[in-house]
Amino acid sequence: MNINHLIILAHENAFNKGFWDNPPEIGTSIALIHSELSEALEAARRDECKEMYINLGKPEGFIVELADAVIRIADLCGYYQLDLEQAIIAKMHYNSERKRLHGKKF
Repeated sequence: MNINHLIILAHENAFNKGFWDNPPEIGTSIALIHSELSEALEAARRDECKEMYINLGKPEGFIVELADAVIRIADLCGYYQLDLEQAIIAKMHYNSERKRLHGKKF
């Protein structure tokens, strides 16, 4: 699956499940992405970084929370019809040309 296909699937699923019946403000969408990253941090604090596990049929763990963040980002890009794949390619190319640590201490 490529990134643009992921965007289509994530947005179609969210749309079909009613998450876009009343489209949230973009700040709310970003906050929800952030919440998934916070959940990943909490999973890391519980030392759940090594693998996904299943709890009552639901995938759980650090990697699953990262997946949730990516899915939410893909869904947001789908709603706004953004080409995330091209943006990632452009940014990775730019980053490859930057100084070590981008010229900073850390």
